Amino acid sequence: MTLVRWNPSRELEDMSDRLNRMFNRQALPQANAKETMVVADWVPSVDVSETDGEYQIKAEIPDVKKEDVRVTLEDGVLTIQGERKQEKEEKGKKYHRVERSYGSFVRSFTLPDLVDEEKVKAEFKDGVLNLQLPKSEKAKPKAIEVKVG
Repeated sequence: MTLVRWNPSRELEDMSDRLNRMFNRQALPQANAKETMVVADWVPSVDVSETDGEYQIKAEIPDVKKEDVRVTLEDGVLTIQGERKQEKEEKGKKYHRVERSYGSFVRSFTLPDLVDEEKVKAEFKDGVLNLQLPKSEKAKPKAIEVKVG
């Protein structure tokens, strides 16, 4: 019986390859076999933070035009959607590597009941979408004076 050393990285790589074949995605061949990369669906990275007065969501969406981004708030669910369009092929220009993903994206967040939906603000600057979600007055902490008697 031959013992084979377990390699969790290799196992994850094999599982990834099987999933890619299942979804008919092609790996990009590279000079170095260990560097084989797969272009995944594009989902922008977000940071979600909270202060006493509001929640804040920052989404990185570089190379997306303001008019290609849509933010909706419906039934307590905030949805960010848009599209990063791929550059058109130019004559005389050849690509050696394309790692950035293109196409449509959607991110949805269920908001707590504490958000004042009427006062939500969105700002888009330098490839970052910044959403401010103020908390309603009933959600803000209040100091109550305790009388000793």
